[in-house]
Amino acid sequence: MDTIMTGYFISGDIGGTKTLLRAAKLSEGRTQVCYERRYPSPDYPSFSDLLKDFLDDAGESRMDGSPAAACFAVAGPIAQQRASLTNLPWVMDSAVIASEFSISAVKLVNDFAAVALSIEILPESELVTLQAGKPYAGEMRVVLGAGTGMGVAWLVRQGDRYMPLSTEAGHTDFAPADEMQDRLLQHLRKKFDHVSVERILSGSGLTNIFNFLSDSRFRDVPEAAPDNAQAMAQVGLDDDDAARVSELAFKHKDPIAMKAMDLFVEIYGAYAGNLALAGLTRNGVYVAGGIAPRIIDKLKEGGFMKAFCDKGRFSSLMTEIPVHVVMNTNAGLLGATQEAQRMLLKK
Repeated sequence: MDTIMTGYFISGDIGGTKTLLRAAKLSEGRTQVCYERRYPSPDYPSFSDLLKDFLDDAGESRMDGSPAAACFAVAGPIAQQRASLTNLPWVMDSAVIASEFSISAVKLVNDFAAVALSIEILPESELVTLQAGKPYAGEMRVVLGAGTGMGVAWLVRQGDRYMPLSTEAGHTDFAPADEMQDRLLQHLRKKFDHVSVERILSGSGLTNIFNFLSDSRFRDVPEAAPDNAQAMAQVGLDDDDAARVSELAFKHKDPIAMKAMDLFVEIYGAYAGNLALAGLTRNGVYVAGGIAPRIIDKLKEGGFMKAFCDKGRFSSLMTEIPVHVVMNTNAGLLGATQEAQRMLLKK
């Protein structure tokens, strides 16, 4: 017990764009965050190099000794506690990390499983409700979110708490819902061997939509107004330039960017609805990830929920499913911290 009281634990949310790491202490049942830092993931050749920097920095912050436990949320599939990140050339192995850094217990969890772990402890102030619905206590939930990629995790009630089930549902086939989306699919098939949901519902996906609409063969929106000419000078954006598309849409009111944002939101809502049906998630759909909080006003306009509920004979059922947006962009780190704390308590 003394080891638990005097030691500390670490947690992390490891993504293709950024990595968040946290060092905390558990004392008398309370968690005290002692050090936290954000790193640009692509700047490091491996996770070990990044973790070494973090532990050195944490040591300077009076975090003495080795951590007693660690839980890392990873953006990629995990098999036998080993993970290859989807959008980074990193391979992570819990046993290797434990040995290299003298951490007695190390666990890897899927990044959206970690977000799912945070749902029960998120305050209502960090949720925006798009549809109150009629929640059924104890029934299935689903958490999804667009960011660098598209993450999805189910939540299943077991005993006194919800347990996450990791998925790679972001890599399922994109299902177009109308003629415009049919043409988008045809356009993307020329670029990708397989057009998954993630090719559209992600930062690079928003860019793909914009470039599709910018192509004169597909355009059904008016040309940019003269005062937007400078903003539209770069037609055909880089592979992942979602921030630029957002700026064009919200700041410059560029019609093509605005149409791209509308189409993104409609496809997002339809996909969330598909997941709600697949799991019959009567106790809630939670939209997380890095993009949703930034476009919350657009999500609240109605296009997302219209597409969510547009399920033919099951449209009435869809109006009963609660839908919330997670505004805390560090929810994955929060969930990983909770799991690391549980690991520490079990020692």
